[in-house]
Amino acid sequence: MADPKGFMTTPRQDWPRRPVEERVRDWEEVYVPGALLPIVSKQADRCMDCGVPFCHHACPLGNLIPEWNDLVSRDDWRAASDRLHATNNFPEFTGRLCPAPCEAGCVLAINQPAVTIKNVEVAIADRAWELGFTPPRPPERLSGRTVAVIGSGPAGLAAAQQLTRAGHTVAVYEKDDRLGGLMRYGIPEFKMEKRHLERRIEQMRAEGTKFRTSTAVGRDIGAAELRARYDAVVIATGATAWRELDVPGRELAGVRQAMEYLPLSNRVREGDLEVSPMSAAGQHVVIVGGGDTGADCLGTAVREGAASVTQLDIYAQPGAERDEDAEPWPTYPKVYRLSAAHEEARELRTAPAADADARLFAASTLRFTGDADGHVRSLHLVEVDARRRPVPDSGRSIPADLVLLALGFSGPDLEDGLVGQLGLELDPRGTVARDAGFATNVPGVFAAGDAARGQSLIVWAIAEGRAVAAAVDRHLTGTSRLPAPIGPYDRPMAV
Repeated sequence: MADPKGFMTTPRQDWPRRPVEERVRDWEEVYVPGALLPIVSKQADRCMDCGVPFCHHACPLGNLIPEWNDLVSRDDWRAASDRLHATNNFPEFTGRLCPAPCEAGCVLAINQPAVTIKNVEVAIADRAWELGFTPPRPPERLSGRTVAVIGSGPAGLAAAQQLTRAGHTVAVYEKDDRLGGLMRYGIPEFKMEKRHLERRIEQMRAEGTKFRTSTAVGRDIGAAELRARYDAVVIATGATAWRELDVPGRELAGVRQAMEYLPLSNRVREGDLEVSPMSAAGQHVVIVGGGDTGADCLGTAVREGAASVTQLDIYAQPGAERDEDAEPWPTYPKVYRLSAAHEEARELRTAPAADADARLFAASTLRFTGDADGHVRSLHLVEVDARRRPVPDSGRSIPADLVLLALGFSGPDLEDGLVGQLGLELDPRGTVARDAGFATNVPGVFAAGDAARGQSLIVWAIAEGRAVAAAVDRHLTGTSRLPAPIGPYDRPMAV
C-alpha cells in the first residue's frame, strides 16, 4: 500500500474523453490519447489494500487488483503486468469493454467513489505492450494432443491461448472472414480500436495457435467430421440467436436487428465497403433496447450522420445512487450511467422527442407503421409502469426511418447445424447443457462462454475460456496446472 491515506487525499479522476464535437467526426477511441498515464499512479494510490478485497469476488477472473494497484503506484510496470496477466489473457479488451463490476465491489465504494480499477487495468495493459512485457509464450514441448475451438470471441481465444501454452496443438475455427467474434464486428471502433485485437491474435499465432477463418462448422465442415479429427472440441460460438420483437409492422423494410447494422459499419472501417448499405445518414433512427448494444448503435448512428436518434428503454430511469435495499454493496447496481454515446447524444441533442441523453425510459413499443412502399416511417409507443403495464393516455408516435432492435440474445444459433449434427443437449434456456466439468453430453466436446452460460460480460467469457481450458487439459492428460477461476454454474453476486 504505497499511500495509506491516498483514498482520503486523492479524489477519483477518470480518463478524460475527447471533446464531443471532435470525436464524433472520426472513429477513433473516445479517450484523450496519453491523458491516462499522468494520473493513473495517483489513482492507484486510492486503493486501500483491503484485508478482504471484494473487487476480487466481483470479478470472475479473480484479478489481483490490490496487488497491481500497489505496483502501479510505485511505477513497477513489469511486475504489474505480470500480476495482471496471471489472471487475464486480454486485459486491454476488458479494460475497454467491461462495465467494471469490480468497481461496484470496491470497498471504498461503500461511501466514496470507487477506485478507477478499469483505468488502471488498461493503463497496465497498454504500457506492457509499449515496453515489450508481453512477448509470445510458446510451449516448451508439445503434448501430441489436438483441440479444435469453435468460435474466436473472448471465450474461444482465451481457451485457445491457455491450451496452446499448455502444449496442445490448437486450431480455432471462425465462421467470419476475420477473427474476434463480436469484438470484431459487434463492437464499434470508437469503443475499441481493432489494432488491439490484431496484436493479440499475432501473439497467439507466434505461440502456435492455428486459425481457420470463413469456416462455419456445421455448414462448411461437418461437426461430426471435425469431432473425429481432434482429441477434444470446445464450443465457444457465443449467443448469436437474437431476440425478436413481435409487434405489428415488424415486417416493414427498415426494421432491422442491431447485429445486422453494427457489422456493416465495422466492415466500412475494415475497408470492405465504401458506405454501409444500412447507413443511418439522414435517417430518423429509433433503437429499441436500453443496453450496451443499443448504446453502440447510438454512437454509430451519430457518427454516420443520422437526422435524429432515439433509444427506448423499457425500464424506468434509475437513480444516481445505489438502492441499498434492492441492490446492496457489493452487488452491481442499476444506476444512471452516461456512456460516451449518451454523452454525445446529449450534447448534440440528437433526439428531440426524448430525454436529454436520447433515451426514453419506461417506453414500450406498440407497433410500426410505414409508407405505401412498405418502409417504416413511425414507431408507436406507450409509457409503462414498474410492472410494464401501459400507462393510460400515454401513447404517442415518433418518426422512424430506421429501427434497430437491440433486445439481446437467447443462445446459440441452432440453424448452423452444429448443435444438431453433434446431438448436443440444450438446457431449458436454450443454451448448450454441460456438467460441472464444462463437458457436454458428447464425449470429448466441451462448451464455454455465452453459448452455454447465456448472454454475459466479456470478463465472464474470458473466465469461462480459462476454466474450460483447464477442464480440457485434464481430460487429455489426466491432470492440469491451468487455472480455473470459475465453475459453469457460478453467477455474479446478487441479493
